[in-house]
Formats: sequence, C-alpha cells, structure tokens
Amino acid sequence: MSTLTFSAHRDLLAQGRFVRLVNYHNTPAAGRPALRRELAAYREAFAPIGLAELDRFYATGTWSTEQPGFIPVFYEGYRNSFDVAGPLCDELDITGWFAVCTGFVDCPVAEQELFARSHWIGLVDEEKAGDRIAMSWDEVADLAARHVVYPHTASHDGIADVITDEDIFREIVEPKQKMDAVTGQSAPAFVWLHGSPWGSSPRHDRAVVEAGYRYLFSNTMIHRIAD
Repeated sequence: MSTLTFSAHRDLLAQGRFVRLVNYHNTPAAGRPALRRELAAYREAFAPIGLAELDRFYATGTWSTEQPGFIPVFYEGYRNSFDVAGPLCDELDITGWFAVCTGFVDCPVAEQELFARSHWIGLVDEEKAGDRIAMSWDEVADLAARHVVYPHTASHDGIADVITDEDIFREIVEPKQKMDAVTGQSAPAFVWLHGSPWGSSPRHDRAVVEAGYRYLFSNTMIHRIAD
C-alpha cells in the first residue's frame, strides 16, 4: 500500500477499505464510564472486526459490512483488561483484541508491581495496594473464548533487546506455546514493544513466522505474514 498516491489512499479509506485500530493500555475501573462512551462512539461509526473477518479482508479485500473496520487493542495483560475492558466489549458487542505480556501473567502477585515498574508497564493509584495487577491464565483463556488474545512478548521487550537465540525463544516462541496451551487455540498475532514493523530485522521476522504467527501488529500496519 505504500506505493499508492495520497488520493488513492483517501479513496480507499472513504470506501471503508482500511481498519481503524485504537490502542489502549491501562483501563482502570475509575475510567470505565469514559471508556464505555468512547467504545460506544466507535461502535456507532465502525464495524468491530474479529479474526475471521480480518482473514476474509486480507483474502478478498472486502468487508462483510458497509462500515469500515474497528479493532480496539488492549495491551500488556492488565487485570483490568479482563475486569473492565472485556466486559465493556461484551456489552457493546465489540471484539476486543488483547495483546498480553506473558511474563506479566506468569509473575507472582507479590512481584507484579515490581515487574510492571521495571518493564515499562504503567500503573495507576488503584493498582498500588498490593493486589493482583495482571490477568491470570484462566482469565486469558476466558477472554479467548469471546475475543482475540495474542502475545506482546513475554517481558514487554522491544526488538533491539531480543538478541540471543535464548531471547528469541523466551520472547517470541514460548509466549505462543504458553498461550496456545491455555486457550486451546493458535494465537494469530504478535506485537513488539514500540510496535516495530515487519522488515525491521530479517532474523526476527523469520522467528515470528517460524513460531506460527500469522499477523504482526505494528504502529502503522497490520501485516499479514503467513497463511
């Protein structure tokens, strides 16, 4: 799509040929009313897109609806993604896409605040009372039954920090293995910290494909990388 002219992009956008992807991170209970209003507004203007519809779009270039597509992505694997964002998506009939740092989910409750602070995962005051901050694996599985869940590395790492073969296994391969075992599904997508795009590193691109992912989410595109 990068070779299209501006007017061609504009025309395709007007036809609903692109996806409006909105990134969310922490969704605390205190912000629930505002988040509901925002998601409801998107729901009026856009058609929520699940995995099957995204596959269909990449295969045919068309949507099954006249509205353009909408994908809300909830990052990191916060407990409030399950307690707040997930129920709001259910209520509004929106497919949520949950990009989960599997190391955050694995972390013992007593260590989750430290993990968050040392891995670029922002916290709000209501999360600093020593209670569980991350989702549990049971909650990941519950979300996967109605929404889309996929890894956001294990440690919330950027591509530049994943150097050795051991790093690649820990941050790319193992998160999918764990998530697939819990959900009984094949996690369809992967996303780096900072949203590094396809083509940033052939070695890392190859590892993502070999791990079995079909999509790579980046800051500017959803890349279909395998059938």
